[in-house]
Amino acid sequence: MEFLSMLFLFFVSLFILVLIRPAIRKFVAFGRGKLPLPPGTLGWPYIGETFQLYSQNPNVFFASKVKKFGSIFKTHILGCPCVMIASPEAAKLVLVTKAHLFKPTFPASKERMLGKQAIFFHQGDYHSKLRKLVLRAFTPEAIKHIVSDIESVAVESLESWEGRMINSFQEMKTYTFNVALLSILGKDEIHYREDLKRCYYILEKGYNSMPINLPGTLFHKSMKARKELAQILAKIISVRREMKHNYNDLLGSFMGDKEGLTDEQIADNVIGVIFAARDTTASVLTWILKYLGENPSVLQAVTEEQEAILKTKQDYEALTWADTKKMPMTTKVIQETLRVASILSFTFREAVEDVEFEGYLIPKGWKVMPLFRNIHHSPDNFPDPEKFNPSRFEANPKPNTFMPFGNGTHSCPGNELAKLEMLVLIHHLTTKYRWSMMGPQNGIQYGPFALPQNGLPIRLFRKY
Repeated sequence: MEFLSMLFLFFVSLFILVLIRPAIRKFVAFGRGKLPLPPGTLGWPYIGETFQLYSQNPNVFFASKVKKFGSIFKTHILGCPCVMIASPEAAKLVLVTKAHLFKPTFPASKERMLGKQAIFFHQGDYHSKLRKLVLRAFTPEAIKHIVSDIESVAVESLESWEGRMINSFQEMKTYTFNVALLSILGKDEIHYREDLKRCYYILEKGYNSMPINLPGTLFHKSMKARKELAQILAKIISVRREMKHNYNDLLGSFMGDKEGLTDEQIADNVIGVIFAARDTTASVLTWILKYLGENPSVLQAVTEEQEAILKTKQDYEALTWADTKKMPMTTKVIQETLRVASILSFTFREAVEDVEFEGYLIPKGWKVMPLFRNIHHSPDNFPDPEKFNPSRFEANPKPNTFMPFGNGTHSCPGNELAKLEMLVLIHHLTTKYRWSMMGPQNGIQYGPFALPQNGLPIRLFRKY
């Protein structure tokens, strides 16, 4: 069925090529009449260069473009004409200095799946209100009270992996999904976890599909799952309104009487938070396993740091927020993993008007994509950038050269939660377990995130 979908997409692309290629040329010529468009290629109509980006090492795609066209170039990704930028100064201009000219956005498929009312797609007062509500639930002051609950999820996850070969990425996705639900629904999440997981796992398969809503396509299946997901969330909201309790989780923040969010707005933003909190964090944790396994001296340093904390605890005494602040080496490992792996290769913005940018025209409606991966892997910013070296974070990086969570008012509001759940899992992983990586270790798979080959199969064993 998926083959038929791809075949259909191919013929649609040919049809579009015949119909709109003249219009594209006319539009490009019009742009050059005012200011030149950035150099680059647009690829096939509609499909553009999507397959070239997502089917190979993104470093190769980006590096070849930068080498050929420079630090600003045009392309066409996921149905959108795009301008990609690869310098720290340009990234700051788009994300911070002139952020009002570039609204956050995603390809059409993601907008429809997450929901148009999600925080990612807005600016101004509505965005400010949503960000305030999310931060209220995800500030250090708020999440320090759920450290022990996250720890329970981590311990349960690790125990379920003992003695068997696992796909690290898939198991990390389960862990981060459960933590995300905990932060959104509090302890109520256990009652809805399996239904939400079933729907979300179908939904996510279509995130990077073409937005063709025909039976049999990934997009169509995903949209059906999204509808059911919204119905489950509506039921949870209804039950909470009947209970009339005060909740300190994210859903409770969204449902605050003074905020006046509709059920649709709440559902869109809950789904959006799951999307933002799950795969990215799971990818980072998977790379951490690989990098620690390949660097015994780093693993030893992390283990010694975590064992020192363990020695201060009574039997079965839970970790605290204060404990997580005694993990500087582990924190540097997380930072270096975020840099080297660069899970988010880029972010999407959209020009809200025609913008003159470094002598080029960025037309209104075009996507603008700061390339975090290129910035993180530039030897000008990080010497010997391909080497995994946590000690480089003993000093602060140059401004605007390390942006794993974005930058500006649209930076990830859940970054403290992500770091917390990583620290908690690493604590129990290194103090209680050892692991062996199975199969080839040099391969990398793509689509959409860069991951160790086959999701990093490992065997996990108790130390004692």
